[in-house]
Amino acid sequence: MSSGGRLTDAPVRPGTAGEVFRVFLGLGLTSFGGPVAHLGYFREAFVVQRRWMSERAYADLVALCQFLPGPASSQVGMAIGLQRAGYPGMLAAWAAFTLPSAILLVLFAYGAGVLGAEAGTGWIQGLKSAAVAVVAHAVLGMARSLAPDAERATVAVGGMILAMMIPTALGQVLVILMGGLAGFVWLRPAAREDGEGETITVPVGRRTASGFLAAFFALLVALPLVAAGTGSGVMQMIDGFYRAGALVFGGGHVVLPLLQAEVVGTGLVARDDFLAGYGAAQAVPGPLFSFAAYLGAVHLVAPTGLAGATIALVAIFMPSALLILGTLPFWDRLRAAPLARKALLGVNAAVVGLLAAALYDPVFTQGITSPVAMAIAAASFVALLMWRMPAWAVVVVAGVAGFLFL
Repeated sequence: MSSGGRLTDAPVRPGTAGEVFRVFLGLGLTSFGGPVAHLGYFREAFVVQRRWMSERAYADLVALCQFLPGPASSQVGMAIGLQRAGYPGMLAAWAAFTLPSAILLVLFAYGAGVLGAEAGTGWIQGLKSAAVAVVAHAVLGMARSLAPDAERATVAVGGMILAMMIPTALGQVLVILMGGLAGFVWLRPAAREDGEGETITVPVGRRTASGFLAAFFALLVALPLVAAGTGSGVMQMIDGFYRAGALVFGGGHVVLPLLQAEVVGTGLVARDDFLAGYGAAQAVPGPLFSFAAYLGAVHLVAPTGLAGATIALVAIFMPSALLILGTLPFWDRLRAAPLARKALLGVNAAVVGLLAAALYDPVFTQGITSPVAMAIAAASFVALLMWRMPAWAVVVVAGVAGFLFL
């Protein structure tokens, strides 16, 4: 149960891949608003409602994924699935969260998206308003747990300011680093926080993890050579989308320039098709990296269609899977060390600042475009905070309200 925003720790039983799939499928169908909103939905689902992990363990996991290239929210989801139900759980979490948006975008590539134009865009604006409430609720809850005193609140606000001044992936990394430095030299764990056994247990040994990290770098080097040597369209597609997933920090919209260079700049996807698909990607839930499925489907060189969509989607997420499997065992050991624990107090406060900065831009600036949108967001926030409605129900009601009034 929660008390003042803090959650009491309790043993968490192992889960099943089917359980993980069901929960993430609901998130994959309703998580609108981009990566930061996804982290808010995840916190509500796994920390507050189901208590699969503690607030602090979740923040530590978010901090790790901010350092890794690729889509942070998808990586957090993979890690939660891995912890809950092992390798099958990781696969289930990724598939359930990703496939709804990927399928919608492939249908759009085949022309079914034309039907969506008849419904207008008011429902999309309603969903964006709901995302404002979800992120605000997450920031408030995490601030109560992770920035409960003057020192950590100061670190959080400092992180928010720095993130808004440098609104790039580099800025996010700097916020995490400065939070860690502040924690190391300034913050001291309270007695009840120092030594709490909040572990992220995963069924991956350190030797196996080292193999996954080696595979990540080996593919990054070998795929371009194989693609150039064979001239295979399949290998060229795998190489392009793998590099896009492996070399982009910040995830989300940051990947678009690299994808455009890979497929439009090389003549593999028409520019108008790229722009149309990007517009459609804004209207679907789940990770923006699902855009790769659309690009694979409209590829002008074989493989294309459903085969191309499948190859592109797997290739762009493969680096994230390898990095999570390769770093999580080492990360859990590192974060348990006393000195690292001090630094992570500041890192966790900085994560609150990062989410607060993103709450303003892009979540608030894109979600609140009219008084009606603000009213929907305010009502959604009260429904989450006071009436304890599940996030998916709030999203559905907000979408209907947007359709009717926006």
